Amino acid sequence: MDALFRDDAYARSCTATVTAVDERGIRLDRTVFYPTGGGQPGDTGVLRVGGAEIRIRDTMKGDGGPDDVIHVPEEDAALPAPGAEVEAVLDWERRHRHMRMHTALHLLCAVVPGSVTGGQIGADKSRLDFNVPAESLDKDAITAAINALIAANTSIGTRWITDDEMAASPDLVRTMSVKPPTGSGRVRLLDVEGVDLQPCGGTHVARTGEIGGIEVTKIENKGKQNRRVVIALKD
Repeated sequence: MDALFRDDAYARSCTATVTAVDERGIRLDRTVFYPTGGGQPGDTGVLRVGGAEIRIRDTMKGDGGPDDVIHVPEEDAALPAPGAEVEAVLDWERRHRHMRMHTALHLLCAVVPGSVTGGQIGADKSRLDFNVPAESLDKDAITAAINALIAANTSIGTRWITDDEMAASPDLVRTMSVKPPTGSGRVRLLDVEGVDLQPCGGTHVARTGEIGGIEVTKIENKGKQNRRVVIALKD
């Protein structure tokens, strides 16, 4: 399967051929739909088949490796047959908010020292959990620091390194709860130029300015040294 979202996060639709259909959902030979992973929700949207539309309520990873993507239809949807030609169309507004949020979390990770113990991305709010003492975090200071990085409108790109290079650079990994996907021979890095560099397979905006303003809405105590920082987009 050709994972188009990996090389072009801005692709909103594509034509594709149905390769398989089962009780879990629909597989295509190529897709712009991102499957749930790394704290980022799976995409939603529609598959257009002839004059009909099949609503996709979620996208998930299958058991056949990182490029095995399953498009989960609404219950009781009329399913296409293998070999059918479809147009896969994202719910772009939702996806773009996930892109903005995911990139903002990388900025949060750059601003707050310490390992990340968990995280979750949403269209309305997102969070990262950090292994840090409570007194080290200040809500207003973190908000100001992230918004300064956003205002700098820094470029964002991706590059690949080999599994061996990843193993030789463990300092690139900030997340304790999610290990970078290895085994395929290479690992994708997200590079916020001069700000943050770490393994990530999610979808992101091209420059920090596209995130828009953010606000740290709360900092919660989730354990002895586990602090949850929740952020929201201002628009």
